[in-house]
Amino acid sequence: MTGAATRATPGRQDRTRAATAALGAWAATLRWDDVPADAQERATLVLLDSLGVTVLGARQPEQRALVEAWRPADGPAPLVGGGRSTTVEAAAWLNASALVRLELDEGHKYAKGHPGAHALHAVLALAADLGSSGADTAAALVAAYEVAARFGRATSLAPGAHPHGSWGTAGAAAGCARLLGLPADAVAAAVDTGAGLPVAGHFSSALDGNPVRDAWVSASNASGLAAARMAAAGLARNTGTAASSLGGLLGTFDPDRLADGLGERWDVRHGYFKRHASCSFTHPVADAVLALRPALSADVDEVLVETHSLGAGLDRTTWDSRLGALFSTPFVVAAALVHGHVGPTASVAAARDDARVRALAARVRVVAAADLDARLPDERAARVTLRSAGREHVLEVPNPVGDADHHPLGEAEVVALLTGWLADDDTVAVVREVATELPAAPDVGPLLRRLAR
Repeated sequence: MTGAATRATPGRQDRTRAATAALGAWAATLRWDDVPADAQERATLVLLDSLGVTVLGARQPEQRALVEAWRPADGPAPLVGGGRSTTVEAAAWLNASALVRLELDEGHKYAKGHPGAHALHAVLALAADLGSSGADTAAALVAAYEVAARFGRATSLAPGAHPHGSWGTAGAAAGCARLLGLPADAVAAAVDTGAGLPVAGHFSSALDGNPVRDAWVSASNASGLAAARMAAAGLARNTGTAASSLGGLLGTFDPDRLADGLGERWDVRHGYFKRHASCSFTHPVADAVLALRPALSADVDEVLVETHSLGAGLDRTTWDSRLGALFSTPFVVAAALVHGHVGPTASVAAARDDARVRALAARVRVVAAADLDARLPDERAARVTLRSAGREHVLEVPNPVGDADHHPLGEAEVVALLTGWLADDDTVAVVREVATELPAAPDVGPLLRRLAR
């Protein structure tokens, strides 16, 4: 295929340029007070959850090794949970990888990925450097989330592509450009540039347990910063890039979805929080297994997992790393049955290599079900059949616990999860204070730097 063959048609590129301009105009003028109260509450909860999960990720030995190898210089931006502050770019990269390290970051089923993770730490690192007001920082975080989610809705990635690091970069660019106070045309140019800086990551990397998957989200945050700085320097243009980068090269792209309901539909309202440390496609399965587990009176002989086609590929019954386990539905089923949870400690080396977990995983079969596929995207359903002592135990779950449209988690539930994972009431209190006090802060720098401690 020639390069010319993958270019968008002029009409599609023009529509993408116009829609990107509309997003830029909206993001450039967005104020925190413009955001409806319930969307403000949800955005604050996303920040609370994300910061707590970042601290948890920062405590993992893999993340500590990365920071040590990075040797980040001193600077104004907090290394969340890392005991120090560093440069904007280093904080954006390292904090983003910590956020996704354990597969606990908030996500969005309609965007088909994680809008917040792609942008949040770029915006916060830049805000700490600029000494931005809380109102401006909160508005930039919402702008980043909404733009990223809209690019996720508009993008249908090619089969095998992983959503980390592709469409979300446009959101990071939007949030950083808003924080820099750029005018509408420059914000649009930053968004367009971000859309031209995607990662072409393959889902097999996650299944293989390759940590490059975490780096894709780090790259999105760093590239969003770069796109905003290019726009501030006058070196960015809005040419409708996404029509050829996200559409054409990486999949297909529908520009008409970018500005649909802009200012009326707030995507931050419709995300999901995670209570299992594993790929979101495994969560309905884990919920079903944990619900069935108390009724079992004998060992499980066989498990059939029926799921949608998005999750059917997570069928590997062996793994050689923590990340590989987090992307294995058989592991999640076995961990839930053996340990009674799929929290962060279920995937440490001793737990994931437990002989009982390995043996059970070998008896799990994962298949795609057409009736569950037909219910996408509103439902990410799973049907689990446990066969034990000659009996079948069957449960179907439409969406995971934590989905805003199914079984939403409020602040009390999110705080309880973070408290259980971190086992550190003082740290949870600091994270909660930073998230809730941020919108009213005159200068977010000192507040955010509390996260380093």
